[in-house]
Amino acid sequence: MDRKVYFPQRWLPICLLLPQLAITAVFFIWPAGQAAYMSVLQQDPFGTSITFVGLANFIELLEDPDYIAAIWRTAYFTVAVTLLAMLPALLLAVMADRVVRGATLYKTALVIPYAIAPAVAGVLWLFMFNPAVGVLAWLLKQAGIDWNPALNGGQAMTLVIVASAWKQIAYNFLFFLAGLQSIPKSLLEAASIDGASEAHRFWTIVLPLLSPITFFLLVVNMVYAFFDTFSVVHAMTGGGPANATEILVYKVYHDGVISLNLGSSSAQSVVLMAIVIALTFIQFRYIEKRVHY
Repeated sequence: MDRKVYFPQRWLPICLLLPQLAITAVFFIWPAGQAAYMSVLQQDPFGTSITFVGLANFIELLEDPDYIAAIWRTAYFTVAVTLLAMLPALLLAVMADRVVRGATLYKTALVIPYAIAPAVAGVLWLFMFNPAVGVLAWLLKQAGIDWNPALNGGQAMTLVIVASAWKQIAYNFLFFLAGLQSIPKSLLEAASIDGASEAHRFWTIVLPLLSPITFFLLVVNMVYAFFDTFSVVHAMTGGGPANATEILVYKVYHDGVISLNLGSSSAQSVVLMAIVIALTFIQFRYIEKRVHY
């Protein structure tokens, strides 16, 4: 069966691709090129003195223990946010797929967090867990937990992870629910007639058929944790306390905008982009083999 698409004129597919190519060039290729160019330079904040230093900025980064610590901190943060955003979303989607009465209201309520801006989500969670006025912080103190994320780095990181994951759950929920509703009911009914339990049907039929969506969400959530959580960190902790929540994307901002070390900040952005590209390549190269289309 021939699935190729043929266009009567050559210019038509080019015109269809031009808007997306223009957006990619303006918002990705050009900024990435600028960052790569500035990463081999050393310049003062005012741009009056520019010196070509080659790979000196990258060597300085790899020798900086604070930057190495930020890499490990980002790895932990990314894994935690991805898992906490995907697993509850899958559970909620499975539950929503079974709801008969009030299904629309239930699904709408679960989607609402996706409409909230990341910075606003960070402020909401920060307010709820504020040691002075937060309701949830008061409950933690009543339970005997000395809660103060402004002073405790571990608590601050936990709060940022939970807020970031909560913001992404609604997005994952939509895709999982769409995937569940596209699974033919006849497959599940046939397995039920053959005596398969509900858990067995989920692990052997539902989950493999959801693998394309799961793989897609894995890539999307990883990129989200690396880049789109900047506003959550900025609104909640500003990278503190004592750099406990300073992930790579926030360190790029801090060193470039606050410290005005433009060469180091550009080198960090190049390294961050290379890490994300490498992880995405690994996912498509090895993990995609386990996906059942």
